[in-house]
Amino acid sequence: MTSAIHTLYNSLTRRKTFEAETLHASQLKRCLTLFDLTILGISSTLGTGTYILTGQVAHETAGPSVILSFLIAAVASVLAGLCYAEFGARTPRAGSAYTYTYVSVGELMAFIIGWNMILEYVIGAASTARALSSYFDSLIDFTLREYFTQHFPLHAGMFSAYADLLAMSFCLLITVLLVIGIKESAVLNNLLTAVNLTVICLVIVVGLTKIHGHYWNISPDEVHNITNSTGKIGDGGFFPFGFEGTLAGAATCFYAFVGFDLVAATGEEAKNPQRAIPISICLTLLVCSILYCGVSIVVTLMVPYYLIDPDAVLPEAFRYVNLPAFKYIIGAGALSGIFCSLLGALLPLPRVLYAIASDGLIFRFIAWIHPRLQTPIVATIFGGVAAAIMALVFDLQKLVEMMSIGTLLAYSLVSISVLYLRYQPSEESILQTEDRIAESFYVRLFKPSAIRPTKDTATVTRYLIVSLAINGFLLCAIQIFASDYIMRKNPLVLTLFLICIILEIFFVILIANQPKNSASLYFQTPLVPYVPILSVLINTYLILKLSPATWIRFGIWMFTGFLIYGFYGFWHSSQRFDDDRRPLISDRQSSSDSS
Repeated sequence: MTSAIHTLYNSLTRRKTFEAETLHASQLKRCLTLFDLTILGISSTLGTGTYILTGQVAHETAGPSVILSFLIAAVASVLAGLCYAEFGARTPRAGSAYTYTYVSVGELMAFIIGWNMILEYVIGAASTARALSSYFDSLIDFTLREYFTQHFPLHAGMFSAYADLLAMSFCLLITVLLVIGIKESAVLNNLLTAVNLTVICLVIVVGLTKIHGHYWNISPDEVHNITNSTGKIGDGGFFPFGFEGTLAGAATCFYAFVGFDLVAATGEEAKNPQRAIPISICLTLLVCSILYCGVSIVVTLMVPYYLIDPDAVLPEAFRYVNLPAFKYIIGAGALSGIFCSLLGALLPLPRVLYAIASDGLIFRFIAWIHPRLQTPIVATIFGGVAAAIMALVFDLQKLVEMMSIGTLLAYSLVSISVLYLRYQPSEESILQTEDRIAESFYVRLFKPSAIRPTKDTATVTRYLIVSLAINGFLLCAIQIFASDYIMRKNPLVLTLFLICIILEIFFVILIANQPKNSASLYFQTPLVPYVPILSVLINTYLILKLSPATWIRFGIWMFTGFLIYGFYGFWHSSQRFDDDRRPLISDRQSSSDSS
C-alpha cells in the first residue's frame, strides 16, 4: 500500500526536463524581436485598464488616491514579473506559467495552472470583446444595442440581454489573423499600439492644461453639501474612502497589469528569448505603470472624483472641461487599445493549449502545427471559437472575477518555483560523490555547512517553503475574515495572528539561511527569497478576497479538468514515457556511489 502511494506521488510530481541542446528547438517560428515582445506586452496590458478601470476605481473606491492604488498594484506586479523574467531566461518555451511549474514543481500542479490559464484567457478574451463592442457602440449612440436587443434577444437569465454579434466577430477576426501568423499579427498590433500610446500621451499633455489642485483637497463640508451625485461619495480629500479604499482599489488595479505574461507565453517564437523575455517583461511593467499613473493624475485633477463617469471616464472628463470634440480622438485610442488587449488575450491561449497538448496532458491533436504557417492552428481555432461563443451569449460581468483566480495562482506558483529552483542542487553536484559526515537535521536547518545546495539542504528548503505557504495562507485568512476580532483585541484571534506573523518571519530567515544554486543566468530574480515570498503573500491575500460564488465556479471548472487529467492526461503524459525510458538522477547517483 505504501509503495503504491509512493509511486502515485512520484507520478503526480514528475517534472519536465529539457536537454541543453534542445532547449531552443521549436516547431514554432522564431520571428519576434525584443521590440515586438515589448509592444505585445504593453498592448495587452494597456487596454481596458486605461479607458475603463481608472474611472471605476477613482469614482467608487479610492478617489484621487487611485494613483497610489496603481503604484501598489504595480509593485505587486513587478514582484511577480521578476520571477517570470527569471523563468523566461531559464526555460524559453511556450506555455508561460504552465511550463515553468512543470519543470520545477511537478505535473499535477502544472496541469492545474495550465487548466486555469485556459479559462483565464477565454474569459479575458470574451469580456474584452464585449468591452470593445460596447465602446464602439457608444460612439454611434448605442444603435447596435437597440438593434441586437430587438432582433437577437436572449431570454435566459444566465445569458446577456442580447446576442452580441459584433463581439463574436471581433474574436473570429483576430483568430483568423493569428492563424495566418504571429509576425503578421504583431505588425498590426504594433501599428494599433502606436495609435493607442499617442492618444494616451495626448490625453496626459492636454489634460495637464486643465487641472485644478483643489480637486485633491476637497473639504468634507463641500462633499457633504453635494446633492447632484449618485452613490457613495466619501469624505473628500486625497483619501475620501480612507486608506482601506486605496488598498481595495489596488486589488482591482492589480488586474490592469496581468497582460505581461503574454511575453512569457511566446517563449518559442522569440528571437534570443533568454535575453528578450526578461527585458520585455520589465519594460512592459515600467511603461504601463508610468502611463496608468499619468492618466490617473490627470483625470482626478480635471474632474472631482465624485463626478467621474466610471463607464466613459476620459470622454466625459474632457467634456467637463469644455473639450467635447476630444471624445473622438479618445475613441480612436480606446478602440485601438482595447482591440490590442483582445489580441493580447487570444494570442497566448493557443500557445498554452499547444504546450499542454504537446505534453499529452490534454488531447494531442490540439498541438498540431501547420507545416507552412508554423502556427498551432487547431489550438488557435479552438480557443478563438470558444471565446467567440462566450462573447456572443454571456454577460460576463459575473465571470470576469473568476479569471483572476487562474492569474493569481499562476503568479504564486511561478514565485514558489523560483524558490524551489534557486535552492536546488545542479545535476553535476548531485552526481558528485562527497566524503563528508552526515549532518543532523538541526545542523541542516539552522547551520548548513554546505556552500552549495545538496540533496539534504534542498529537501529541508522544500519543507520550509511548504510550511511558509500554509502559514501565509492562514495569516492572510485571519487578516481578511477575522479583522474585526483583531481590531477588538480578541485575545485568542490576536494571539493566533501574532503567532502566524512570528512563524512567517522564522520560516523566511531559515530559507534565507540555506545555500543557493550559483548557476549563472542572463537574468535572475533579485533579493531571493524575499521577492518571491512577498509576491506569494500578496497573491494569496488577493485570492482570498474573491467572492464565494467565484470559488464555486472555480470548483466546477477544476472538477472538469481533473476528469480529463485522470482519464486521459495521467496516462498519455509524455513525461511518463520519458521517465520509463530514462534513468533517474537518483539512480545514476546510486550507481556512482556504489562504484
